[in-house]
Amino acid sequence: MAKPKLVALFFSLALGGAFCHSGVAAAPEPVSTADAALPASKPEASALPQHEQEQVSINEATAEQLSAVMNGVGLKKAQAIVGYREQYGPFSAIQQLSEVPGIGNALIERNAARLKL
Repeated sequence: MAKPKLVALFFSLALGGAFCHSGVAAAPEPVSTADAALPASKPEASALPQHEQEQVSINEATAEQLSAVMNGVGLKKAQAIVGYREQYGPFSAIQQLSEVPGIGNALIERNAARLKL
């Protein structure tokens, strides 16, 4: 009777340890001094594809235009934005997009630089 409980205890400890240490990653590769001067997370504006540099008006754009410019927005979410705009009128603030079903604050923040009224 004690042996199965002991096995279960060790098993749960092993799994718990695996979950706790699963976030440990290998050390990052060293960065050369030439690369250290460049920001790692933001490429230069000229290196960005054209659709990432554009801004789209949430009050005037079609669903196709919204889905092409916004990161994480497909045609279905873009159609929801246009449908909301047609039903309730133009947006008065970009943050108002959070009232559209399927559009959350994280999606708005991710696309803030791409959006205008």
